[in-house]
Amino acid sequence: MRYSKDWKDYELIDCSGGEKLEKWRNEILVRPDPQVIWNSERTHKLWFQPDARYVRARTGGGKWQEYNKIPPAWQIKYKDLTFNIKTMGFKHTGIFPEQAVNWDLLRETIRESGRRDVKVLNLFAYTGGATVACLKEGASVVHVDAAKGMVQWAKENVKSSGLENADVRFIVDDCIKFVQREIRRGNRYDIIILDPPSYGRGPKGEVWRLEDSIYDFVRLISELISDRPLMVLLNSYTTGLSASVMKYIMDDVITRRRGGRTQADEIGLPVSSKEGFILPCGSSAIWTKQV
Repeated sequence: MRYSKDWKDYELIDCSGGEKLEKWRNEILVRPDPQVIWNSERTHKLWFQPDARYVRARTGGGKWQEYNKIPPAWQIKYKDLTFNIKTMGFKHTGIFPEQAVNWDLLRETIRESGRRDVKVLNLFAYTGGATVACLKEGASVVHVDAAKGMVQWAKENVKSSGLENADVRFIVDDCIKFVQREIRRGNRYDIIILDPPSYGRGPKGEVWRLEDSIYDFVRLISELISDRPLMVLLNSYTTGLSASVMKYIMDDVITRRRGGRTQADEIGLPVSSKEGFILPCGSSAIWTKQV
């Protein structure tokens, strides 16, 4: 399992009974997590002193319960990257801290390429963690997400990281339709990042289920890989889509035709109160042309 050891402003303190106990700079939050199916004893005192807890409703959804006043928004840093955080609907805060290990990998790949002309396509790009990471290394990025609010949030993260003059295009669009147009336009990318949701609906009621759609979508984006490719990164938070399945898809669609190699593994977060314990937080499959 891959994970970052370099967080200072974020900490996974403990996890038990379907919940995570987290520190986001100074704010202590308790959030649900379906991976946490164990019921270990909650001995850490902060379980009983959080600033806010997200409580699910029996009818679906849920809401935040504040026990101490928390700011409407605040910032946290990961190395030299700055992100704007807030408690929002459906338990989210605006970033997935486990993705830091992939931000590091993206930055290292761009840096080691020695190139200043790396073109990145970030699909289902959310609030732009990967976008900010790639921009920090001098790459140009096309950032695509169907949610206008998330794209605006990504713009704020870019600015907060001192990258307002970086080479980035923000696109509010359906990712599949955008990719289809890019293929017709003949545009190609050196790094392609895919972070699709497990389930979603398009503006006209189209249903997206990751297990049903991901193979065809990887085939589609394979047509956007440049002649000097560096990486295709596929993330999944769907428990039914294992790292091995993702590797098979990437190898069948990309490696078999373009060479290179695919590596896949779980990503996670270390539990600070329990030495050696890592919370699984999804999987990533990474195709690279350089072996």
